Amino acid sequence: MAAKDGDGWTQCSLGHRHWGIHGASGLLVVHHDELGTPYVLMQKRSWWSHHGGTWGLPGGARDSHEDAVASALREAHEEAALGGENLRVQGVYLDDHGGWAFETVIAESPELLKAAPANRESSDMRWMSLPEVTGRKLHPGFAATWTDLQAAIRPETVVLDVANIVGARAERGWWNDRLGAATKLLEAVAGQRLRHPMLAQWFPRVVAVVEGAARSVPAVPGIQVVAATGSGDDAIVGVVRQAKSWERVLVVTADRELKARVAELGAETVGPTWLLSQLGG
Repeated sequence: MAAKDGDGWTQCSLGHRHWGIHGASGLLVVHHDELGTPYVLMQKRSWWSHHGGTWGLPGGARDSHEDAVASALREAHEEAALGGENLRVQGVYLDDHGGWAFETVIAESPELLKAAPANRESSDMRWMSLPEVTGRKLHPGFAATWTDLQAAIRPETVVLDVANIVGARAERGWWNDRLGAATKLLEAVAGQRLRHPMLAQWFPRVVAVVEGAARSVPAVPGIQVVAATGSGDDAIVGVVRQAKSWERVLVVTADRELKARVAELGAETVGPTWLLSQLGG
């Protein structure tokens, strides 16, 4: 286990030759402007490299001790001098070739970060709108996944109607200890990786709205807790209203009236079963 122990050529079960003994990863940095227009940071590969002259993502071979996120951030630093401090990782898209995979790490940036080639592997680094990307000569691997990636670059927030979900969970005696039941639920959510239809790993922003006796629920890493001062439904509507117009907001509740209210604001809804099935009931 050492730095650069992933460098080298390998062949997948499809008979294709790939760089990266342990697989490879790349960083797809996305910035939405004030109108919600997305821009992505693209790398032009140096002429001498594999598929030289094409546009793709900063990335490369993953070392044996790295996960996809660590590998992609390291490669982006080496190739574009990008730091990960102001980036929020949203998820990982897996392009599986059978025995070898390229993992695209999608991260949101609050600004158009300054980026320039930092080593010989890049000849240019440039922010592009989505139509600009499509008009370029793309790296074949990136081109094959670009349609799927475009559908997965929006920031996503999952809003939990905690009281409703706890009620649906129906654990014995929960009504006598609403604080304990809410705490147990949030700890379970924090310890479980939620599933996404397109991403192999999903890291949405999670907002839990609590009310009544559960308002003093302790902080749980990775979850933003909103303690409703009045109606929990009103607090959830307030969270949805604060979302940017280009964000995807998913509200977990079985309350029909609440579903209708947040749908009017552009949010999507799912019932508690969607969440509880991932937590094991």
